[in-house]
Amino acid sequence: MNKQLSFILTLILVLLYLFFDNDLTLNQESDGAKKDEKYYQSKMCSEFGGETEYVLFDRTRVDCLTHEYAIEVDFAKKWAEGVGQSLYYADVTGKKPAIGLIVGEGDEKYLKRVQRVADKFDIKIIVLEK
Repeated sequence: MNKQLSFILTLILVLLYLFFDNDLTLNQESDGAKKDEKYYQSKMCSEFGGETEYVLFDRTRVDCLTHEYAIEVDFAKKWAEGVGQSLYYADVTGKKPAIGLIVGEGDEKYLKRVQRVADKFDIKIIVLEK
């Protein structure tokens, strides 16, 4: 029953994200260079000694798989998508769920939202500064 509730909550969060906050633009850095999700994913995963783009049986990819965590990396506005993916990847791999959340100026509201859900479902949040 608890897994069903978790799945339903995750599905609702993803649908809310898709309906209200769908923003797939790249991040514009102060030096003018655009940094995409893959940039942060590679940098973080290298620091954690993990494997990037770990392919699962269903051809989905874990952004970073370490000995302890299945980590989904997303920009702050995509926090709900990160919740769903991290829980799914953790379930399939047997690792703990984690989200590498790319946070910049004005993203505090997204960090608060994801932290509330993360506390409830024991998801580690790794803040990646823009």
